[in-house]
Amino acid sequence: MTDTLFAKIIRREIPADIVYEDDAVLAFRDINPQAPMHVLFVPKTPIATLNDLGEADAPTVGRLVLAAANYAKAQGVADDGYRVVMNCNRNGGQTVFHLHLHLLAGRAMHWPPG
Repeated sequence: MTDTLFAKIIRREIPADIVYEDDAVLAFRDINPQAPMHVLFVPKTPIATLNDLGEADAPTVGRLVLAAANYAKAQGVADDGYRVVMNCNRNGGQTVFHLHLHLLAGRAMHWPPG
């Protein structure tokens, strides 16, 4: 788990376009954006999937969500709307097994997503 792509980005072993950081969360632009704004928010604590969360991880997940919401507000996309997505396991669309939240904005989102 500690050698995921995101863990390497957190440790600055792989470059990324970092747009936000605090003591618990790192956020960077997705290299394959699905919207004009596509930012990934990752906890600095390694957690593989949503299924691996315990009660003690609630503050971590809360920090991810708040960081994404605050970033959307700061970037001026909150009023128009945005989408946050967390995928779990392969059939859920997860490709990097380090918990992360996608923030997508800058275009109209459709439902169902796909």
